[in-house]
Formats: sequence, C-alpha cells, structure tokens
Amino acid sequence: MIDLDGLALRNSTHLWLEISETEQRKIWDQSPAFSTDNRRWTAYLNRLSLDTFLPWLQAEYTPEAIPFPRLAALPSVWEVVNGVGISFKTKRMVLIPSETIDLSELRVPQEWVDIPSWTADYYLAVQVNLEEGCIRIWGYTTHALLKSMGSYDASDRAYCLDGEHLISDLDILWMANQICAEEPTRFAQTAPLPELAIAQVQNLLQRLGNPALVLPRLAVPFTTWGKLLEHGGWRERLYEQRQGQQQKWSVRQWLQTGVSDFAQTFGWHNIELEPNFSGAKGLEPTTALPTLVRTLTIAGQEYELQVKAKNSLTDRVWRFELQNAIRGEMIAQGTKLRLLTENLQPFDGNQVQADTPVKRLYIEVALGDIEEGLVWEIEPTPEDFEHEILFF
Repeated sequence: MIDLDGLALRNSTHLWLEISETEQRKIWDQSPAFSTDNRRWTAYLNRLSLDTFLPWLQAEYTPEAIPFPRLAALPSVWEVVNGVGISFKTKRMVLIPSETIDLSELRVPQEWVDIPSWTADYYLAVQVNLEEGCIRIWGYTTHALLKSMGSYDASDRAYCLDGEHLISDLDILWMANQICAEEPTRFAQTAPLPELAIAQVQNLLQRLGNPALVLPRLAVPFTTWGKLLEHGGWRERLYEQRQGQQQKWSVRQWLQTGVSDFAQTFGWHNIELEPNFSGAKGLEPTTALPTLVRTLTIAGQEYELQVKAKNSLTDRVWRFELQNAIRGEMIAQGTKLRLLTENLQPFDGNQVQADTPVKRLYIEVALGDIEEGLVWEIEPTPEDFEHEILFF
C-alpha cells in the first residue's frame, strides 16, 4: 500500500490521494469506446482523476460539486481534448491530468480557456502515478494568471505556465474563496465564438468525424473548432461518428424501436400515455401514443419533458410538453420552454412562458418532409444542462 503520509512529508503542500487497484481495474473495464487506444488512455486518466478527487472535494469543501459537463457527455470531450471540469457554487475548476514526472510547467488545452461556456476559474495540475496508486495535485492557477503570465503554444493550442508560478497549496484556493470572494479569478469576459451554418457543420462533422484524423482539434481554425465543440449536440455527433456509430438521436426511431442505450444515459426513455387534456387548441386525441420522456431537475424540483407526435408517427406535427414530475403539482410562474433550430436560431412560435403557475407548458411545431434537427431549452436552466439535437 502506498505511504501517503511519507509522500506528504516530502511534499507537504501537495495533495496526495490514493487510487485502489480495484478502482483502477473497474474504471478501465467500464471505459466506453474511443477512436484510438491513446484517446481511451487519456479518458482513463481523466476518469481516475475525477473519481478520486471529486469525492474528496465534496467531503472536505463543497458537497454540491458536480462534473462539467455531465458524466454521460464526458466521453465526447475526452475523444478530442484532455481535461475535466468540476462546477461548484458559482465557480468552476478544471483538472489537467498527466503521467509526466516533469513538473516544470502546466499545459492547459485552449478549449478550457477560450470557449466561453467552458472557461474556468481555476486550473489544477494533476500528476497520475499508477505504479504508486495515487494522484498528486501539485499546483493550481487562475484563468486570470494563466492568460496574463502564461504563454500560448500554437503548435498544440495550449496555454503554458511555469511551475514556479503555480500555487502549490490547494488550501489557499479555499481561503481565497472565503476571504477574497469578490477578487476576479478570470482574465476578462471570454469573447463569443462566431456562428456556424448548418451546412458548414455537416461538412466539418464529415471531415473531423473520420477516426483516421488523429488530432481533429488542430485541423481547423480554433474559432471554428471551439464553436463546434461548445455545442453539446454537435460534439456528441462528432464523438459518435469517430466511433463509426449510426445516428442515435432520431425521435422516430426511438419511438418505433426504443431509446438507444447511449441516449438512455442522458435520461431519455419512452412510455405509452393516454392523452386526456384540452386547451386553447382543442381536444387532444385519446388513443395511446408512444411518448419520449426526459426527467429534469429545475430549481430543485423534478420535471418531465415529453416529446410525441400530435396525431401519429407519420404526422409531421410534434409536441414538446413540460410538466411537473409530481402529478397535480404546478409549473412555476416565469418558466419558459423554447425550441431552436440545430444551430440555435429562433423561429416563429418557438417559445412559451408560464405567466402564472400552470399544469403544463407545450409547443407544437409542424416540420417539413426533410429531416430536421431541433434543440430544446428551458428557463430556469435544468441541472447538468447541455444542448442536444433531436432529429425528426
């Protein structure tokens, strides 16, 4: 067994956490598919680091800490970039795992620094030592220091900071959060990335989705790559294509043959309901219809988002409906349900709002004969939310 006390005496300001052999084997055996052995190994190191550090963080400092993005989406990140985010309260940190014994610098992939919704407050250098069975948090920095004091290496799109500029004692991070909570940790507001047209995205996915392209993150300009990666639905499609997998987000297919195992990890399942409600648009049909359901947590309450054909599976009119998961309970006033195109653009009649507490919010949308992708949003934002594309 590793002597953590002895290691801590030699490096008293570093955090050492043990990884049992059982945990190492379990995480390796449960690893999902990746395009190369190298990407699977990178994902393995990241998952080991997350599963070792997060319980410690929750127990010692912040019980509400959660992975970013959600666990089910992490393989799509690790397929193309190293690092894993953790959100806690209003802050975010990113673990950057490495097996290197060289502690002279921290290298942070640009995605974690310059994609607006990925930007973190803190970046932690993590050394993974499988032989000794431990991880070592040997320093951290802030976004502000990384951008102002670090250098940018264009060859692999990484921000680099000398080890001597890292803060080695993680306790200082929590002290700063308590004593200097208002002190800025981010360099500046990260500039938004330019919009991508759907046709451009389709071309990018076809090109970058080829697993023979080992480093897709370096194959296109960063602003293009960053925008593609930031969109959870596009990133999932990229991941799937690099595994040689077929489209898994077809609503019609889910309703006919069942929700795929992959989509179930995101919370989707199908049920059969007997619709029996009316509204301003008239009575709904009373025949049983297959319905897709996704359970959400919004402002501490459980909700259900339902998706179904209005009349039949051959009909091109689809209904998105939000309900409280507890029958008879209301949707809170001010809640919004919104639909967007695949590239997150609004359209006529794409949003509904609860001006008073209501039993349900719904939007009905008529689609053309060509397959289309829709993205849903809800305000307040559900926990662990990421954009996902449903194809009809």
